[in-house]
Amino acid sequence: MNKNIFHILVVDDDDRIRELVEEYLEENDFMITTAINALDAKKKMDIIKFDIIILDIMMPGESGLSLTKEIKKNNSTPIILLTAKGEAKDRIQGLEFGADDYLGKPFEPKELLLRINNILNKTHIPSLPNEINVGNAVINLKKLHIKINNKTIKINPQEKKVLEKMLEVPGKVFSRNDIGKIINISKERTIDVMITRLRQKIESNPKNPKYLQTIRGSGYVLWIE
Repeated sequence: MNKNIFHILVVDDDDRIRELVEEYLEENDFMITTAINALDAKKKMDIIKFDIIILDIMMPGESGLSLTKEIKKNNSTPIILLTAKGEAKDRIQGLEFGADDYLGKPFEPKELLLRINNILNKTHIPSLPNEINVGNAVINLKKLHIKINNKTIKINPQEKKVLEKMLEVPGKVFSRNDIGKIINISKERTIDVMITRLRQKIESNPKNPKYLQTIRGSGYVLWIE
């Protein structure tokens, strides 16, 4: 997880569960706001933008399912539903209404933490700048080109997708299978040819690459200075 402070809204009419979740998540460096019902939650959502909502389904007044449906009409904030054990129909309906995950009661706080982190890791990927320097190359993903040694070289949409993923996590090794999933290609030879082509566009000396390197037996990695 990155160093951002994420703000979570916990909505549950059960004081014990609400306080337990609040205490545990605050110990794990989250900012927490609580609400006792849907009306209370909506008032707080009107003035605060939350990163994630933890929402009990069974509450007096408006249910968590109804609130989920209402929220998801014009709000993309991720929602984790807390459901009574065995209520499969509620879980299914919640997912149909746009909930991102669910957790049956009773639950371990650590499992809730793992589910929160999984969602935040997917939804809070840092956006890349328009131009990124990799050695002497200046990569512009928006304009689909690379400038190097006073030349401007075009990149195609598939090359852009691969570069985008690799630039998000520089130093991570991508297997051929990983790259194949990004561009929906299964032939290893085709993937190797694409990497070779990218290397020729990025590296000053493609035969002795410094940035887009092969990790023997594992795949490829992109380094940024």
